[in-house]
Amino acid sequence: MAAGDQLIDTLFDGRYLIIRKLGSGGMANVYLAHDQELGRRVAIKILDDRHASDDQFVERFRREAQNAAGLSHPSIVSIYDRGEAEGTYYIAMEYVEGRTLKELIVARGPSPLGIAIDYTRQILSALRFAHRNGIVHRDIKPHNVIVDGEGRVKVMDFGIARAGAASQMTEAGSIIGTAQYLSPEQARGAPVDQTSDLYSTGIVLYELLTGGVPFNGETPVEIAMKHLSQAPAAPSTHRAEIPRDLDYVALRALAKDPSDRYHSAEEMDSDLERIARGIGVSAETAEAATTVLSRTDVGEAATTIRPAAPTAVGSTTYTPGRYYEYDEPPRRRSFWPWLLGVLLVALALVGGWFAYQELQSQLDANKPVAVPDVVGSVERLAVRQIREAGLKELIERKENDEGVKPGVVFDQDPEPGDRIERGNLVTIFVSTGPSKVRVPDVVGERRDQAVSELTAAGLKVNVVPINSLQPIDTVLAAAPKAGTEVIIGTSVRVNVSKGPRPVAVPNVIDMPFESAESALQGVGFAVAREDVDDEAPEGVVVGQSPAAGTQQGKGSVITLQVSKGPTTSQVPDVTSLTEADATAQLSQSGFTVQAVEEIVDTEDLDGRVLSQDPEGGTEAEQGTSVVIVVGRFEPPPPEE
Repeated sequence: MAAGDQLIDTLFDGRYLIIRKLGSGGMANVYLAHDQELGRRVAIKILDDRHASDDQFVERFRREAQNAAGLSHPSIVSIYDRGEAEGTYYIAMEYVEGRTLKELIVARGPSPLGIAIDYTRQILSALRFAHRNGIVHRDIKPHNVIVDGEGRVKVMDFGIARAGAASQMTEAGSIIGTAQYLSPEQARGAPVDQTSDLYSTGIVLYELLTGGVPFNGETPVEIAMKHLSQAPAAPSTHRAEIPRDLDYVALRALAKDPSDRYHSAEEMDSDLERIARGIGVSAETAEAATTVLSRTDVGEAATTIRPAAPTAVGSTTYTPGRYYEYDEPPRRRSFWPWLLGVLLVALALVGGWFAYQELQSQLDANKPVAVPDVVGSVERLAVRQIREAGLKELIERKENDEGVKPGVVFDQDPEPGDRIERGNLVTIFVSTGPSKVRVPDVVGERRDQAVSELTAAGLKVNVVPINSLQPIDTVLAAAPKAGTEVIIGTSVRVNVSKGPRPVAVPNVIDMPFESAESALQGVGFAVAREDVDDEAPEGVVVGQSPAAGTQQGKGSVITLQVSKGPTTSQVPDVTSLTEADATAQLSQSGFTVQAVEEIVDTEDLDGRVLSQDPEGGTEAEQGTSVVIVVGRFEPPPPEE
């Protein structure tokens, strides 16, 4: 790439017409350029030739563009474009016509108190937005803060910013950042979080108030050691008019231990806002500031906070004014010759001043004002900020399912930083908490139907089976109860019947039916009777179903087989009948037949029943075997 001066009046990357050089830093040069495509002025930051091939510097350059491009806020310099061209890398960003805060402090010295408060609050507004988006700047210093002609502050240079709650502050074994503005954890090369940005902001406030930083030295290592071990002097020891409460804010921000500092940009901004309105800081801040001084272990003279100056907070308020150049001390001249001229000039100036103030008041009344950022604030504070900006609030309360607590603003219209006419409405959307729903009545329904109804209502279902005499899968109860209003996604416990509790069936065989029935009913069973033919005495249990020892639910029916007692009938008389007729008659009467033969000498008795046992006419049990004697004729042998 061509040398820096040769870029002037050239078209860079076929789009940006370089106009003039704005400045240079450790790794890049910044030029004012005209964007030929969009017709606007931009500041273009071009990585220096010697760093364009260094992967570490290229990564920092890329990270600056990536981090800042995702942050759209009125107090953060906007990133428009980034790319690679002519052998190097560049970032095209918003051009802010103004001076860095460091240039202003060097040129003008300590700022008026109102200016110091106002500029610091604008820096905190930018940090609050960055921190909410997970970005820690890690290099807050007046060199990275630019102020335009109207006193608007913009934070820039996110080259070493990192996404995430904590990040390491070393690269290639070196501490990153400017030594005078490093937090103690940065000086140690330890992980950092958003409280590290607040420490650096405290140093910027300190420098605005006093014109110098709290810690300085001949080498970065010497300065870093002071950050780690030396307590800062209160700002009022350098400038007596600084009130005690501003001392407290600066000292709390400069606590060595991050847990003793402000926990968020909002918290620090709240104390500065109170001071600007003439109200003292919180008791927590006063205590933390005192702790900062009491925890030093160095042997230097003790540093204390001076009593409040005559213009103490509580008796006045601080409003932003002009960061003016201080007049040089007047030379001693003869007083009387000039008195008349001075009076005439004074009268003219006073008259002109009143006319100017009247005109300025009218202009200010019609001048658009910036919409404050109230997202994340409670409703009361949001309304106060809007009214203090000269605007009116319109409150809309809505359910919010993204975890925003009730009473907290989760959205606003117009957006923060938009400039609108005084008296216009700013709509703020205040969370009423998550969406709610009434629990439907599902008691008595079947399990699947109940689960379907509760799920359709946006609720989670926890089905718990329990023993019950109700039919299986019947819903017995629900908690929370039907009609209760709960947050969508709440878990509802549903008790579902899994039938009666199982009980072992006792053995009642050989017991009289009445005793067996009483025993079964005593353990929760119902009893059914079935009378059966059996040899057992009448009324005795000879069988049961289900069998003894099995597990059955209470209320189950146990069927008992009960003997009718033994049965008898009269044995028919089958003597003189043929064997076939006798057998048929006895079988029909329920008896079995056993036949034996006896030789007879008369042919008429052949095949006839000669006798029987039991005899005909006697009583015998069904199934008894009746023996019949049947004659068989055999002719006598012939005589010789």
